[in-house]
Amino acid sequence: MEENHLKLTDIRTENESDKRLVEKVFSYKQEHVFRWWNDLSANDQKNLLNHLRTLDFELLQDLIEKHIEGSTLTNPKTTILEPPIIIPIPDSDSQKAHAAEAKEIGEKALRAGKVAVVTVAGGLGTRLGADRPKGTLPISPIKGKSIFQLHAEKIQAVMKKYDTVTPWYIMTSKNNEEMTHDFFEENRYFGLNSDNVSLFTQGELPVIDLQGRLLMDSKSSIVTSPNGHGGTLLALKERGVLSSMNSRGIKHIFYHQVDNILIKIADPVYLGYHISAGAKMSPKVVRKTDPDEKVGIVGIRDGHLDTIEYSELSDEEKHALNPDGTLKFGMGNPAIYLLDVDFVEKINESHFALPYHKAVKKVPCIDGDGCEMKPAENNATKFEMFIFDALKHADKSIIMEVVRENEFSPVKNATGKDSPDSAKQSMINMFGRWLAEAGIEVPTDRTGNVAGAIEVNPLYALDSEELKGKIDPKVVFNGELNLQ
Repeated sequence: MEENHLKLTDIRTENESDKRLVEKVFSYKQEHVFRWWNDLSANDQKNLLNHLRTLDFELLQDLIEKHIEGSTLTNPKTTILEPPIIIPIPDSDSQKAHAAEAKEIGEKALRAGKVAVVTVAGGLGTRLGADRPKGTLPISPIKGKSIFQLHAEKIQAVMKKYDTVTPWYIMTSKNNEEMTHDFFEENRYFGLNSDNVSLFTQGELPVIDLQGRLLMDSKSSIVTSPNGHGGTLLALKERGVLSSMNSRGIKHIFYHQVDNILIKIADPVYLGYHISAGAKMSPKVVRKTDPDEKVGIVGIRDGHLDTIEYSELSDEEKHALNPDGTLKFGMGNPAIYLLDVDFVEKINESHFALPYHKAVKKVPCIDGDGCEMKPAENNATKFEMFIFDALKHADKSIIMEVVRENEFSPVKNATGKDSPDSAKQSMINMFGRWLAEAGIEVPTDRTGNVAGAIEVNPLYALDSEELKGKIDPKVVFNGELNLQ
């Protein structure tokens, strides 16, 4: 049956509800999804209808009109871009005093149980050669602990240090939810109380072809993809997480992405600055390594705090300098945020809807003959929301610069930069700096990397200050040191 000849009367259904759904699909000109209807079993027909029932056709049509049909009509806006005011890495005595004051405020909030951690972990490690949740990958330099275990131990160490409960909410996707849940069950939640660890799934959006038609991955199912890290804010509401947080007295959410293995979870200094300013959403930033580093920057765009993508910066803006020779637009965004619970509620309940962004990709699907295909060229449009689009809606924010080598080392690629090997080395180098600050000699090679392997369990020391107070100054580093 050719799709162009499909008629509403060709699709026979058992009840009135199914009939209205089919009529709706036809009204939005997506009737091609019924091409194989009469070839499907009753069970597959039911599955297709159930899948279609979950789709928001009104939203889909709006996205098609804006991003597909209207894509040639949109013109880029002229924007005024300015660097933001940041809280610098403490250098002077006064800056160090302010950081100490902020730390006290943050520690008070932690002790009072007002902070929760949200980890975005919806992806699979396919780019790393592993078809499983990225958080399950072994990463620590000596023990081979998984990324999830490292995060769990940091949270456990925070709770122990401040005699508190810091609940952990992990956002998964449809593709990795079951695997993630099983991994935590098998590992007994890494010593955390399972009542304080909650998994919730990210929303999905249908994937369309370049003409705006739904793609299918079988004759009875539609291709969908996660709705972007901005979908976290929707999922927190829709999955009941905000209600859970409110019942626990949570006021502040520490948000990060799972693959940053140096993340300083629930950093009390960061919390203190955020709380004392009455901020609602606050980013951390790291200094760009060079003008052409492909990373979004945090800046003031048309009077509002925003993240500006690398591709949106002109060459002049990328290379613009401050009087002291530093990059004018050099504050890279490592995707670390503090958000207040009432701010996330406001985003969900008011007119502050986050925009959807279009991404053109190569997406496997079935062709017009029902055969599986892996396209060699871009064939599909995905839609995503970005969490940083909420920044402009925050009445107040603080922007805190941190040392990249201490807080940001993501695992994105199989080899080279931002790979498991580079992440392990960044951990070893950070631990080496901690040991050096404690007076222990740590040799390095010609590139400045520690010559050897070091691993420090967060339950032994969360930071260099804690390690300095625990380690025996007579310890000698002989190429491998494991502090558990």
